[in-house]
Parts: sequence; C-alpha cells; structure tokens
Amino acid sequence: MNDDMRVVFESRNRRACADRALVLASLQIPHDIVEDALSCVLVVPAAFSAQAVQQIGLYDEENPPAKAAAKAVINYQDPVPGVIGYVVVVCVLAWLDVTSSFGQDWRGAGRVDGVLIRNGEWWRTITALTLHSDLRHIVGNIVFGALFGLFAGRLLGSGVAWLAILLTAAAGNAFNTLLLESAHSSIGASTAVFAALGIVAGFVWRAKLMSQERWPYRIGPVVGGFALLMYTGTGDANTDVGAHLMGFLCGFVGGMLLTLVRDKLTQKHWQRASAILALLIVATAWTVAFLS
Repeated sequence: MNDDMRVVFESRNRRACADRALVLASLQIPHDIVEDALSCVLVVPAAFSAQAVQQIGLYDEENPPAKAAAKAVINYQDPVPGVIGYVVVVCVLAWLDVTSSFGQDWRGAGRVDGVLIRNGEWWRTITALTLHSDLRHIVGNIVFGALFGLFAGRLLGSGVAWLAILLTAAAGNAFNTLLLESAHSSIGASTAVFAALGIVAGFVWRAKLMSQERWPYRIGPVVGGFALLMYTGTGDANTDVGAHLMGFLCGFVGGMLLTLVRDKLTQKHWQRASAILALLIVATAWTVAFLS
C-alpha cells in the first residue's frame, strides 16, 4: 500500500466494510480496512479510488438495505369495566347459589354434566363458569380471572374481551366434556380464566405485537402462555386440567381470529354491543337452565 490512500466507504458496522472489501478483492483492487472504537473505513490507493467508488456503488444498488419491519401499533384500551363486571357477576351468582335463591338448586341446574350436555343441555357449558365449590375456589378464580382479563381487556377492550372469553370458555367446556367419560362433572370459572390467557397469547402472536426479528421472540407469546398454563393450571387432584387446557386452546384460536377485526376493536359501539351480548348469553343460559 502507498501513502496516498483514499477513503471510499465508511460505516459504524464492520460487517458492511467487510462485505464491500470482498467486492474490491474480487476485482483485485488493493484495499485496507481501518477501524477504531466508533467506526471503520475502507481505503484504497488514489489511483484505484474512482473504480472502487463505482464498484461499491453498483454493489449498493444491487443490495439495498433491508427495510426494518414497521412496529405494530398497540391501541391499549380500558380493561377496568370488564374486570368489574366479571367480579360482580361471579360474586352475585355465588351468592344466589349459596342461598338457593328463588328456591332453585343452582349447582344442580348449572354444573357441567357430561351425560346431560351430550343429551343437548348446552347451557351447562356456560352456567358452570359462574359456579364455585367454596370460598377458596371463588377467590382464586376472581384473582386470576381479573389478572388475565385485565390483559385481554387492554388489548381487545372490555366488551369484546369478555364476550370472547365467555364463548371460548364455553367451547372449552364442551370439548372437554366430549373428550372425557360421559360422567364427567365440574364447576368453576377456571376454564374462562385460561381462555383469557389463551386469547392474549393467540392475539399477541398472530398480530405480531412482539419483535419478529428473532425466532425466540416470534414464539414467545405461545411459550409464555403454555408456561403460565402449566404453572397455574395444573394444581392438585381436584384440578380439571382438561378444562384448563381446552379453555386455553379455544382461547388461543379465538385470539387469532380476533386479529381479523383488529381495526374495529377501538369502536365503542362494538365494545358496548359485545358487553351486552355477553350478559345476555349468561342470563339466557340460566333462564333456559331453570325452564328446562
């Protein structure tokens, strides 16, 4: 190398300099890479500078820099009304059950019963979500339901989130009943709790709300959802693991489907209509339960 050297390329990325150095090497143009802590430069003898600049320009035209993927915009919404509604509905129906209000056997009329559901009593997949065996059971479901419902409501809005939770949890109860022996019986909102978790995981994954640059980030919502399911949904011998798993899976599918209407989730009339529909579904299920 002579002393009359010219800079033909400069970058803070050493890989960029190295790639262009390969171009010059393939054309047998003398060159060198000079770098410090902040950047590196590609230099050539003055006699080769014009040719080097031309060849680097051609390389840049053929290899334009990859455009960074646009970051997903998350329109967070107010989840509090939905969480309050969930807690109120669960507590009111627990009180009605404990006091046998209106002279009715709420637990007998509303629990999941494999034989009866297979015989057409579909409403039990919904009514069972509002029943609990004891104080510990109801407190646990309120705490985790409020937590996961908070996440779902932030992403989807209170009305849409809880309508989706209700429908996917009911589907989870139905699938769980069909997969187990006909005598299967259960109560509790835990299926809805894990449906909420599945909805969040499915929506975040399908809408690409996390970084997609590396594969661990791409599958992060799925792995995270299953990890929480395994950690919180596989308790003692009385835990209905099948219902938890089916609730999560149905919720996951529901969350993916909701990405199709993502642009409408911020519309208030969608949220109001969904909230009213969710309450009507619960009320209708209980009404049919007592009239049948």
